[in-house]
Amino acid sequence: MSDDRFSGQTAVVTGAASGIGEAITARLLSEGANVVGIDLARDALDRMADEFGRSFLPAPADVTVEAQVAAAIDTAAAKFGRVDLAFNVAGAARVGAIVDLDEADWDFTVDLVQKGVFLCTKHAARHIRASGRGGAIVNVSSLNALMPMPAGSPYSTGKAGVVMFSKTAAVELAPDRIRVNTVLPGLVDTPLVAPVMAYEPAREMFLERIPAARPATPEEIAGPCLYLASDDASYITGASLVVDGGWELTNYPDLRKLGS
Repeated sequence: MSDDRFSGQTAVVTGAASGIGEAITARLLSEGANVVGIDLARDALDRMADEFGRSFLPAPADVTVEAQVAAAIDTAAAKFGRVDLAFNVAGAARVGAIVDLDEADWDFTVDLVQKGVFLCTKHAARHIRASGRGGAIVNVSSLNALMPMPAGSPYSTGKAGVVMFSKTAAVELAPDRIRVNTVLPGLVDTPLVAPVMAYEPAREMFLERIPAARPATPEEIAGPCLYLASDDASYITGASLVVDGGWELTNYPDLRKLGS
């Protein structure tokens, strides 16, 4: 798809170097936006800059460190003159049973998936508000915000927090004409889940619970994210859109059984 839906606008994308973030970045650029990609993977960002050219600005940063987030988004505004959109995608998980989970693993996961969204929303919203034009923020949560994941309590908890944070932000930022919405993907074929999908017993446990009988592609998540950021969604804010191939209708596999 290629049109000018986002022509002249500037978007900030976290987790831009792979998976859903990379797919969102590619779609935004194809539809006329300038994109600032935030990620820790500096080499991957440089590769994307070579591929996409002057409309893409790499901004290596850790989304859990406020000074780095603020600097990256300030750079976006300085480079392109404005910030209109933000897509908060960065995420990862360290797993373990609650009774065995290290505090450091809890902090790593919750800080990344929840605190990172807070910091990026905070600083993107400041720039969008200053422009006076309004804008949109899309936060990528997970189906695990609604569906418990055995051995994944930090991830599920963090992603559930993203949903409520986004609703609160939607109320707070509405007077500034900034819409805030959340997308909750199910299973997506990304590097993050590749190790699990490569193990056939685990793959079967997932796919038998998904009515669509397959994972989504990153592009199938990027599409709904861009819709919520577009003028077609101008009267949508505070919404939580599940994009999961029907998985929410069933239940989450208990991967602990694979070790029994």
